[in-house]
Amino acid sequence: MALRSIEIMDTTLRDGEQTSGVSFSVSEKLTIAKLLLEELNVDRIEVASARVSKGELEAVKKITTWANQANRINQIEVLTFVDDGKSIAWMLESGAKVQNLLTKGSLNHLTHQLKKTPQQHFKEIAATITLAASNGIQTNVYLEDWSNGMRNSKEYVFQYLDFLQTQDIKRLLLPDTLGILTPKETTDFISEVHQKYPNLHIDFHGHNDYDLGVANVMNAIKAGAHGLHLTVNGMGERAGNAPIASTIAVINDFLDKEVTVKVNEKALYKVSKLVETFSGFRIPVNKPVVGANVFTQTAGIHADGDHKNNLYFNDLLPERFGRKRKYALGKTSGKANIQKNLQELGLALNDEDLKKVTQRIIALGDKKEIVSKEDLPYIISDVLDSNTIEKKVVVENYVLGHARGLKPSTTLQLRIEGVLYEAHAQGDGQFDAFMNALKKLYKTHSKKELPKLIDYAVRIPPGSNSDALCETIITWSSQNKEFVTHGLDSDQTVSAIKATEKMLNII
Repeated sequence: MALRSIEIMDTTLRDGEQTSGVSFSVSEKLTIAKLLLEELNVDRIEVASARVSKGELEAVKKITTWANQANRINQIEVLTFVDDGKSIAWMLESGAKVQNLLTKGSLNHLTHQLKKTPQQHFKEIAATITLAASNGIQTNVYLEDWSNGMRNSKEYVFQYLDFLQTQDIKRLLLPDTLGILTPKETTDFISEVHQKYPNLHIDFHGHNDYDLGVANVMNAIKAGAHGLHLTVNGMGERAGNAPIASTIAVINDFLDKEVTVKVNEKALYKVSKLVETFSGFRIPVNKPVVGANVFTQTAGIHADGDHKNNLYFNDLLPERFGRKRKYALGKTSGKANIQKNLQELGLALNDEDLKKVTQRIIALGDKKEIVSKEDLPYIISDVLDSNTIEKKVVVENYVLGHARGLKPSTTLQLRIEGVLYEAHAQGDGQFDAFMNALKKLYKTHSKKELPKLIDYAVRIPPGSNSDALCETIITWSSQNKEFVTHGLDSDQTVSAIKATEKMLNII
């Protein structure tokens, strides 16, 4: 038996743009529209509400001009209103050919918002549909607040659907406008409509107020819905709409024996990131499929299981979505996590060195939750370098002071071969104050002369953030000979102090 094809209508550019604080520019709307249709391969896109603004009209004109050239004009849809033909005039000016007419799907909305009888509403709707058809515009009809209508005024809903059966419409759009449905209600209500009106094409439009958006669209399909309305990253009013990435994964993994969709999974992440950039609406790191952390294993036992037989994989393989699995480095890391990252960098360590590096990463993880793969070479260098130096000098404690209008200062405690010394000094910066305190201490308590600092370099891994591990490389000169020490920490001054401590042990 052939699989039933489900239409995917993306409404990121219309309903998604109703996310608080989000407004796409004309060029951004056109770019997203092209990506949705050409790369993500959704069936249709809802791009605007009629009569909103001049900017919205300009954006739709750009989209329809491109869509006509690309032979996609019937895939472009606009939300319209029962408004004596004003929306139809707007449609004609914009060049769009498909209207999604917003009507009342509950008696409560009809009575209290429009203050009209069903007969008055139906008459105006019929006139709008007729006007659209006479101007070459195809009509789909939204039943706003349909879910509450089915709960509280089902007689009205079916009276309305009886009327719509007589009209020239292409699709029936059934929204859970306030996101109030449970999965069971979604199944029951869609099934009831589908059984009573088998010849009507049904789209389900789910919202996510109770975090049931994906569960509801899954049940809508099982109940007989022919299409779904989704948004990139789950954008939309309040808690947003059912997200396209999770929905497509669910359909492909759990409903693949019943239905099929044309959406290109590999493009989901790319489109998601572009929409995130354009909208400023940040993707939660734990959002399924597209979140930053969802393909990252942190626990060492998981990395070990993956290494042995992919024991912690599920069907959501990152490669499906154009992504890669990562193994985070932090306080829960084990050797398996580190080995996975070393393999990607083309590095290898013996068991003893691997154990030392693991211990250092766990210690760093207590201060900095995630250590990046790019940090690894610096950590390895620091650990292996530290192991070659016998520690006779230890920087026990220090206080670094930096206040506006005052010179930076340092109070330093240094233990030399078991004896504790203390000094205080000021300087032009925190590290300079530290060095001045060190010089004062050595001048008072040691016959050794400190080397001269002749070069000081700081580097962080490429692409890192402000909390990255920082490596300080200091070149020293003593008795006409030069040598280099390294320090590693998430704080730049601390990494320089660690490099200095190594110098003290070398001399």
